[in-house]
Amino acid sequence: MLRWVMTGPRLPLAPSAILETGLYAGDLAAAERFYGTVLGLEIVQKVEGRHVFFRLGAAMLLVFNPDASEIPSRNSRLPVPPHGARGSGHMCFSMPRPEIEDMRNHLINNGFEIEAEFDWPNGAHSLYTRDPAGNSVEFAEPWLWNADGT
Repeated sequence: MLRWVMTGPRLPLAPSAILETGLYAGDLAAAERFYGTVLGLEIVQKVEGRHVFFRLGAAMLLVFNPDASEIPSRNSRLPVPPHGARGSGHMCFSMPRPEIEDMRNHLINNGFEIEAEFDWPNGAHSLYTRDPAGNSVEFAEPWLWNADGT
């Protein structure tokens, strides 16, 4: 198996953050209710049948209907390449532990099952649920990827 391991100094052109991430859902109204109403994310843009976009601080969560986003753009000013995915995706929201505990109760009270909840070997806490499209949605402490647990 081929394995890429990056060592040495960070490349000068390497990205420093994720600006947006995308999930796919056939029922955008259900996705809008989950992310907009249940989770309280700000809706920034929506096009019926194609997408709904949410703001999280400086980042964006883009939820697309894969049937629509697979169709090439006809707008020469915005020639976004077609894309789409089938099956369950995954994303993780950053939250401190007390807010994750509150989120657990909020999700249960809104009819969403908690799929898993545990502490990672470094002590960071994670909670998993599914959005209406079946995507895995995680809530984890912001230091999850710090090996020393700080």
